[in-house]
Amino acid sequence: MSDKVSLFLGCLIPNRYPGIEKATQLCFEKLDIDCADLVGASCCPAPGVFRSFDEPAWLAITSRNIVLSEEMERDVLTLCNGCYGSLAEANNKLKESSKLKEMTNEHLSKIGKEYKGSIDVRHITEFLFREIGVETIKLNVTNPLGLKVAVHYGCHLLKPSRGREFESIERPTFFDAIVEATGCESVDYPDKMECCGAGGGVRSGLSESALSITNHKLSRIKEADVDCIINACPFCHLQFDDGQREIKEKGGNDYGIPVLHFTQLLALAFGHSPEDVGLQFNATDCSSLQKKLPSED
Repeated sequence: MSDKVSLFLGCLIPNRYPGIEKATQLCFEKLDIDCADLVGASCCPAPGVFRSFDEPAWLAITSRNIVLSEEMERDVLTLCNGCYGSLAEANNKLKESSKLKEMTNEHLSKIGKEYKGSIDVRHITEFLFREIGVETIKLNVTNPLGLKVAVHYGCHLLKPSRGREFESIERPTFFDAIVEATGCESVDYPDKMECCGAGGGVRSGLSESALSITNHKLSRIKEADVDCIINACPFCHLQFDDGQREIKEKGGNDYGIPVLHFTQLLALAFGHSPEDVGLQFNATDCSSLQKKLPSED
């Protein structure tokens, strides 16, 4: 593992949630993280769909992204569970199978690239937990937030468990730990490890089923009486954020729970404003949350 990383933004963040990108950069500056842009990166591509239909093409596209970071001699850092799942799984497969590596490099040779297997793929939450550490994050917090939050891990961050090396897949704590380093309380709630409803093409192909899963999880979170939902994936973010609007428009519950990516929460704890981290672009109204934020002296 390396403390030098390249930032893989994926598709959703630059296209729909630039506030997450801005918040992430603000956090890197505060924590003095050596992170470079991964210039020329493409879609990861999405693990739940693309890999299922054409694994060789998935490996070729995914490995090209990894090679870009290999050429920089930096680990890949992702802000998205799906991107992490796709890139990490492909990296593991290619490191473990000389046959797959040879086949993939045949494709890459056509564009003058070669996969070597020299770097790792990191997720922002595990990177901050392992490489930066909870105590360092606490020391850099200038505006302890004092919020009650519902942490959502998401599926692709933790599973498949092979190669993940987390302390627990069913009852993890590392994400809660870095959330609480901001001065927040991570409130436990039933079905905490349940899917947001969006992944695997369900949001696109079976939208009613996706919203049903989202509605159930939101009902559990609402019962926990929290100030906001904290996620580590822009696709989960989209499902909880836009999903609340969609549920309301279909005559369902009006949950009104603000939704933040973890880097937005962290940047707020580092003293940046809601506008700095893009909360004004959320589908859910964040005004109730903003009223509870402490003002920095």
